[in-house]
Amino acid sequence: MIYDDDHLRGILRELDDPEAIAFPRASTSRPTPDHFEPLIRLLEARFQCVCEADRGVRDASFRGTVVLPSSAVKSRQQVIVRLSNFGPLTTAGAGGLARDGVQAVERLHKDDQDRIAAASAELGCAYTPGHLLRERYDGGNLEDWQTMWWHSYFDYM
Repeated sequence: MIYDDDHLRGILRELDDPEAIAFPRASTSRPTPDHFEPLIRLLEARFQCVCEADRGVRDASFRGTVVLPSSAVKSRQQVIVRLSNFGPLTTAGAGGLARDGVQAVERLHKDDQDRIAAASAELGCAYTPGHLLRERYDGGNLEDWQTMWWHSYFDYM
């Protein structure tokens, strides 16, 4: 699967809300449980496993977390998938944590990434690779320590 970094950067900038940090002001682009539950089911089908899911996320810029067990992925470690509150964006990291760290991005096997991206696309979501989310955030709504796009769309506030 080919990822168009410039196109995805444009989506990140378009969805950015300079006055909101956990949810966009315009609720029409906000994912609902209608996005999250089908994402869980699609990932379970594509990876032929049962996933754990954190549906009770609060004080965050993401809707929820889906955990793919290490036994079902080529990354050889748990893969964490997140759905953003700021539009139809997903991302993933390997190693037991969804985070902005280089290791979580580098440990994600390309095959796992492609399968997650395909499931995301089936729901109308854009999979956003970790290397893009590690780029410097140039919007205006985060704290000084929050320096990457990851913080804007997939982190706790």
